[in-house]
Formats: sequence, structure tokens, C-alpha cells
Amino acid sequence: MRPGPLPGVDVPGGPGGAAGLPRCGPLPTRLGVPEPASDEPLTVVAAGPAGAARREVLAALLGVPSGMLAVPTGSTLLVRHDRTATRAAYVPGYRQPHSYGADQAAAGPALARPPRRVELHLPEPLLRHFGLLDTPDTDTLGVAGGQVLLDAVGRGGALLFVIGADQAFGAAELHLLTQVARASVAVFFVVTPGTGGWATATGTQDTGESVPPAVDPAEVSVEAHRAALLAAVPALAEARWFPVHQAEHPGLRRALVGWAADEGLRRASLQPPELPGERGRVSVPPDADAGAWSEWLERQSRSCARSIRQHLALELANTHLRVVQEIVFGVGCAGLPQLLDREMEALSLLATAQCDEAVRAIIDEAAARVLGAPVPEGVRRRIARATRLRLADQPSGRDLDRVLLVTSTAGVGDLTGAAALDALVGHPGAPRDEILPPVGVALSGGCWQHWRSPGNDDPSGARSWAQRALREVELELCREVSRRFEVIRLSLGAVLSDALDHGILLA
Repeated sequence: MRPGPLPGVDVPGGPGGAAGLPRCGPLPTRLGVPEPASDEPLTVVAAGPAGAARREVLAALLGVPSGMLAVPTGSTLLVRHDRTATRAAYVPGYRQPHSYGADQAAAGPALARPPRRVELHLPEPLLRHFGLLDTPDTDTLGVAGGQVLLDAVGRGGALLFVIGADQAFGAAELHLLTQVARASVAVFFVVTPGTGGWATATGTQDTGESVPPAVDPAEVSVEAHRAALLAAVPALAEARWFPVHQAEHPGLRRALVGWAADEGLRRASLQPPELPGERGRVSVPPDADAGAWSEWLERQSRSCARSIRQHLALELANTHLRVVQEIVFGVGCAGLPQLLDREMEALSLLATAQCDEAVRAIIDEAAARVLGAPVPEGVRRRIARATRLRLADQPSGRDLDRVLLVTSTAGVGDLTGAAALDALVGHPGAPRDEILPPVGVALSGGCWQHWRSPGNDDPSGARSWAQRALREVELELCREVSRRFEVIRLSLGAVLSDALDHGILLA
């Protein structure tokens, strides 16, 4: 069985909402590769299958021992520049990061569950140009992990894909690269020696002396991999390829630094010095109809909340099917926590994107109805900032920065605070300028302890537990989404009502 939608909630694609209620605008139903914002930090996202020596490639780029880049299975590693070398683990369920040494990463964390990300700061000059994000092996990501990776690549701006000479692109890698090819991100491929090293065919002269081979085996391997990839993903013809001998990276370093310089200039040019409408008086037309816009705002807020609840209910149903399949045929009970936590990470990103998109559309339309015309970006941001400040004035608008934690008993607990939400982020980017804080769902440490103990190896029990847990997540998310849009309605309504009362926008 799979968890169904809540009673009274329409399934997307069925008949519309209740009579008289408008449809919410188009919402993202899947995570893709987002367009990088102008203020997002430049990040090169490293990915590739297991056994490709990806960690060794990154260690050679940074000039550090490869053991320094070790992290627990499933965690991401974010490397940034700082004068002092530091290392910290961000664990869901905690508000503060934990000091986390490389020796702990090798032996396993002394924590209840693995961190979502480990941040390493190094005084390496290369990191002044961009950060490095090392991700889990692509053959372990699954559907949800692939979506999370695509989100990180889009915001970071570049993908560094590492593959071994004796490896081939699998279906998961080709699907991932097809998605990346559709976005405006840079892609770099690195081919490393296989387990037996590069092919070393040599010839001999009549004198018996060894002579160099007629062709470079590394170049032959690179061309073979490139031809195989372009046969499946021809859109990546412009991607650059590098054979890496693990200690020789000058060409790769130059290429990455060159990309960072060009991308930094491009992003800087996207943001004008001052947005249209950011300053100055914004008057309200004297014939503005207060009743019509407020009624529309109430209907539209409810419609968007209902549409998002529908999408999330269907996504959780699909998650349940994938989890059951993996319990029976894949990772088993011991792998259940990692699998479900990754699904919850992708679900959090999707719910956040849907709420942000819907709120932006509501503000644009409501402001246009009150002010008599579509508003420029500067005015929209002024209204958004004023609405954000009003959230705390509403009784239900407090503690919106709430983390939902799935417990070992298939229930859902919570933890509030911006720091608690930050611990859930696998790839932190620019500070958010959206009105609502992100949606955050994760597994508590108790789930890891429960399902990794030898006595809990019952697939039937795991399936039943997963069904109950996902049902509780669905209930909590639906309540949270409804609360958020009710708060948006009240706060935005107060900002626009003040504008009508005074005849000008006070924001």
C-alpha cells in the first residue's frame, strides 16, 4: 500500500478546486537545474561513480592529503577558503555544527547520524576563485539524490565529472548528464587511470630497446570516453576533457580558474546597480477597489496551498514506492535511513521551490491589482521585505523556520531556528531573500540507530514503518503549507491595506 492524499484534497490532474476558487499558477513538479543567481557563490560540484579516484583528484588540486577530504558515506564535503584550516559537521537535529576531524570521518562519526554536509576551510589560493563541493558517488544517489545534485550544480555553476579509464557511463550518469546539458553550466570531465593504470603498450626495436608507444594511452582513453558520451548526450560537445595522472593538474586548474573569472563577470553583470522602482514614491490609484483584491488574495492563497499539498502528496506516494522497492530489492533495512533521508532532502527542496514560486506570483498579482499595473522588480522586493517583517505580527507566523524530524517510532518531531534549518542544507548558497524560510525535513539520529542495529532486519516491519512515517510527514507538511499561506495572506494583506489607507506604498 502507499499513502494517499489527505481527505478532501484533490489529486492533480483531476477536477479543479472547489467552486469559485482560482487555480494556482504553474508550479515546479520536479527539481531540475536552476539558473544561478547573481549573488550565488561560485562552486565547482564534483561527481562521478565509485572507484574513479575522485577524492585523489580533488586532493591534488588543493594540495592536501586525500585523507583530509574523507567524509561519511552519503555526506557532502564543501571546501572553501579561509586563513585558518577548520572542519565542521552539520547534522540534522542540532542547532550548532560539530567539530569534526578527518580521523573521525575515516573511523565513522561519533554522532547519532551522519551529517548532511561537512565544511572544510583551507588557506589554499585556488579556493579564492571558487568553492569545491564533493558529492556522494553517482551510482548510490538514486532518483532523489540525482535531483539534489542537479540543484547544487545549477546554483554552483560548474560540474567536474570524474570517471576511471576502465569505467563506462552508466544509465544513472547519462541521465544526470542529459539534465545538466540542458542548463547553462560549465562541464569538465576528468579521466583517471583505472585500477591497472593506463594502457602501457610499448614497442621494441630490433636492438631490443624499449621505445615509447606510438600513441598516448591516456589520450586514447579520453577520446573513447568522449565518443561514448557524445553518442548519448551530443549537447555536451563543448565540454572540456582532461586526462589526470593524479599529481598533474595544471591544465585542469587553469581551466577552472578561467571559468570562475568569466562566470563571476557574467553574474555580476546580471544585477543592475539599482533595480527599477527600488526608490521613490509609489502611489495607489484613487479608484483602487479594496474589496476585490482582498477577496482575490484570500481565494488565491488557499488555491496555492491546496495545489502544493496535492503535489507533495503525490511525491510522497512515489517516494513510498521507491523506498519499498529498495527495502525488498536494494539497500535493505540497514540502508533505509540513508535512502529515506535523501528522499526527504529532495522533498524539502521541491516544497521550498513550490512555496517560493507561488508566493512570488501572489505578490505580483496582488500588487498589480492594488497599484493598477504590473510592478517593477524593485517595488516587488519592497513589498516582499515589508511582508516578511509582518510575519512575526501574526500568531501563526512565529517559528516558521521549523525542521521536521522523522523519529524511530515513525512519528514527526520538530526543531525551530535558522541554525537548525542550516544544518539540513547539503549545499549552502547565497542568503535567501524570499519571504518564507525553507521547508526542512530530515531523519533523526534515532532512526539511524534503530535500523542499523542487528535486531531490526525485518523487511516487512521496515515497509510498515516507512508507510507510517511518510504518512506522518504528509500530514505535517500539509498543515505547515496551509499555515504558511494563511500567514502570507494576512501579512501581505496588511501591507497592501496600509498602502490603500495612505494612498502610497509605505514599504
